[in-house]
Amino acid sequence: MAAAGDTTTAGTGGADGDDDAGATGSGAVGATGAAGAGGSGSAVPDAGTGEAAGGDSAAQLSEAAAELAAQRVERERIAQRKAEKKGPVESGAKLSGTAADLLAAIRAVESGEKPAATVFADPEPAPHRAPAPEPVHRPESAPATAAPPMPAAEAVTAVRGVLADGGAPESLAPQVAAALGEGADTLLREDPWQLLRVTGVRPDQADGFARALLGAECGPDDERRGRAVTGWLLEQAAVAGHTALEMPALTAALAQRAVPDPEEAVQSALAEGEALVFQDVLDPGAPEPEDDEEERPVRVLVGLERYALAEESLADGLARLVNSLAKDASEPWEAAAAAASGGAAELARAVAGHGLVLHTGGEAARAEPAALLTAARAAGLRAFAAAHAPDGGLRLTSGEGTVGTVADLLAGVTGPGRDADGALDLDLLIVLDAPQLDVEGAAVLVEALPDGARLVLSGDPAMLWSSGPGRVFADLLAARVCPQIASRTPDPGPLGELVSGIGVGELTQVEAPGKEVVIVPVRDAGEAVHRTVQLVADSVPRAIGVPAEQTVVITPGHGGAAGTRALNAALKERLNPGPGRFGGFDPGDRIAYSPAPGRTVPGQVVKADAEGLHLSCAGAPVVVPKERVEQSVRHGWALTAHQAAGSRWPAAVVVLPGDAVQSLSRPWVYTAFSRAERHLSVVHGVDQALAKAVAESLPKPRTTRLPLLLKTQVPAAN
Repeated sequence: MAAAGDTTTAGTGGADGDDDAGATGSGAVGATGAAGAGGSGSAVPDAGTGEAAGGDSAAQLSEAAAELAAQRVERERIAQRKAEKKGPVESGAKLSGTAADLLAAIRAVESGEKPAATVFADPEPAPHRAPAPEPVHRPESAPATAAPPMPAAEAVTAVRGVLADGGAPESLAPQVAAALGEGADTLLREDPWQLLRVTGVRPDQADGFARALLGAECGPDDERRGRAVTGWLLEQAAVAGHTALEMPALTAALAQRAVPDPEEAVQSALAEGEALVFQDVLDPGAPEPEDDEEERPVRVLVGLERYALAEESLADGLARLVNSLAKDASEPWEAAAAAASGGAAELARAVAGHGLVLHTGGEAARAEPAALLTAARAAGLRAFAAAHAPDGGLRLTSGEGTVGTVADLLAGVTGPGRDADGALDLDLLIVLDAPQLDVEGAAVLVEALPDGARLVLSGDPAMLWSSGPGRVFADLLAARVCPQIASRTPDPGPLGELVSGIGVGELTQVEAPGKEVVIVPVRDAGEAVHRTVQLVADSVPRAIGVPAEQTVVITPGHGGAAGTRALNAALKERLNPGPGRFGGFDPGDRIAYSPAPGRTVPGQVVKADAEGLHLSCAGAPVVVPKERVEQSVRHGWALTAHQAAGSRWPAAVVVLPGDAVQSLSRPWVYTAFSRAERHLSVVHGVDQALAKAVAESLPKPRTTRLPLLLKTQVPAAN
């Protein structure tokens, strides 16, 4: 067994050594940029980014008159619902997802029984498949110990009977009951395609279930099927990060799913209120055409109500922040700006006169919002900072009680509390890890801020985008509706140099005299697992001085021969063997706890009893009821990059088996490599594919409406 430093030459963060899997040197960490790999970590192909340009959308207008009429009605309804909102907490409840819905898809992908959800691909798995990509969750605000309510036992029993009659697995009953709500059994019997509302169920499976229940009445032209498949496609698009689909993309996808009349299926979904339609002018700042008959370039989009409401609400809230205060700074803000120094001074001056400010930079740049927080509080301002993960808050040095997580802030677990109007009692909110904000979470956050408050969104734009739909931080950077302060503080040392190069598309050789970067070549996935266990359990502790409990393993997906499941099984056997008496867990196991979809909190198993599984997460005790363990707790020695985003560890082992090529992209590599504070080991089995991914594989585009909505609501920024 070789130590990390003994195995290969340290400091080989560049690209040459990939010519030979056994070589190390300049570029030994290099890999092929698969076209299918995107910033979201999802294998779902891009939906609505090539099929419909402006001209195609204009051509759709004659076919979409009914949709546009429905749009006007829905806009009025959205406006009315916004006017009825009493506070941000209620809005957050409206926008929250259902954790149980996600379980089926996650388990199906992990087990290999079902492929990852795709919008356009055929349901049959490809002959050669990369490790299952990271399941994409939708974040929701909830305290660390909260869990979605379980459906009543009677409802689950009734649904189980319907599933049995249709030949579907009865184990789906809890998910179906949670997804369909009250009267789920009756609804499912009347409309078997409602089974598609359970994540992980494919149209062909729902068709078989419908045939068993309806017999001769079942047909591909059934209006219920068209509506359900339309909703399913929009949900799959959301899994891929889109908040809506362009009309041509949606109708083409419906045709591929054997829907005889795609336009009629969309019309039916719109009429039933299961989707909304939008006509977005592509250039709202352009002058009106002089000829009355000339049409302005538009695109017709279709989306689910929850994301439409969230995106509209987010745009409204951001416009309110931008426009709700005068540009002249008051005395406390001037004092805060005067107290800040270095890179924080520029940030403080921007915040003094603007309601919304964007701040970009790497890990070292976090010192600037930290200094702003300290200066603002010293000036008597009510200031708070919130990070994506507990570890992100701990890395922001500041006074006690001034830093927490976004989820806990919105849930009232930490932070300043609410004022008489239900808004956060704050003058300044600094949000770290801003690229991890999805459209729903961002909408809840912005709605919670009072008029006149300042919001700073700070993050590294090279990181992976949010797990949920939207790309809020990237959209705001592109929209240019507020000041943008770019930090000039570089990340230090060989790791900082390596990661900074990746951020601009270069995988360069770095000198690592302290073994900060080590490459471990492997031939196959089996060897990758073996070498990973060696590194965590022996080599890194012995050669680097970082114990196993402070080392994280990061791999592209949950499934596959070197995914999180295989790696966690091997690491548990070596580091904490046991029979797994409680749901596969034993005291001392490292775990990844998901209190809500899209949130991962590292922790450790303490014990198990009749109450459930007792965990210690971020220093706080958590009890997970027995019925929730399978859904919300995983072993956590090995994580995906999305699970690890927002946290850092003294040492990281990034595993790149040969079948991971399709999952690699520049944002994925950047995120995975930057999780290490002191030492990075790369278990390298992808040859030149890594360098190619860093150079060529950019984030996959996401279809969102936020930039156009902001241009309409903040005209001064056009």
